Amino acid sequence: MKLKITITGVKVHGVGYRVMFVNKALSLGVSNFNIFNNIIEDNQAVIVIIEGEPDVIEEFRAYVNTVKPDEAEADNISFEEYRNTVPPIERVMQSFQMEHWGKGIRILLKMLDKQDSMLDKQDSMLDKQDSMLDKQDSTISILKSVKEDTSLIPDIAKNTSMIPDIAKNTSMIPDIAKNTSQISMIVENTSQIPDIKGDTSGIKNNTREIGDSFHGKYEEMSREISQMKVTLSRIEAKVFG
Repeated sequence: MKLKITITGVKVHGVGYRVMFVNKALSLGVSNFNIFNNIIEDNQAVIVIIEGEPDVIEEFRAYVNTVKPDEAEADNISFEEYRNTVPPIERVMQSFQMEHWGKGIRILLKMLDKQDSMLDKQDSMLDKQDSMLDKQDSTISILKSVKEDTSLIPDIAKNTSMIPDIAKNTSMIPDIAKNTSQISMIVENTSQIPDIKGDTSGIKNNTREIGDSFHGKYEEMSREISQMKVTLSRIEAKVFG
């Protein structure tokens, strides 16, 4: 006896119908069996073809009517007589195996892509780690340099021990301030400068009188020389005239 079963609905693909029915057929000892997914009038469909003894077919029919995968959303199940040849169940199992291999290869390729991405991220993390180690080495070097520089602090502290002596020497400042009291005496003595200035006015008057006297004598001599020139001119005129 041969039977064709058609299950249609919103969601009957990829929910486990095929595996479930193959396992049931194997448990019933079915030798010829086929199952595949299809699309009928824009709806998902699972086509089952089974060949076996009538009691086996009836048990399988009852199983189909009562059991379905948890995620399946089937709207209709139909049964009809099948007249064509039904392939061996091993062929279906081989088809499943090839299909699963295909899925496995795609999954494996995705895993390899993710692995490559993870390796790239790992390389990036290692680069960052190397950069952090370089910065750490640089920081350690700077700290060592700072430590070497601070080794001079004891010497500086030792040298500052002279500060009390410096403070002691500055005790002379009051004496210096005391000596500056003589400045007022100097200022008092300079008060005579206006009198000296008054005396110099007499010198200025005397030099003016001397200048006037000299100028008068110069003019008198100039007149006498002029008269002498006139007299000489007259004598020359008489002698050579």
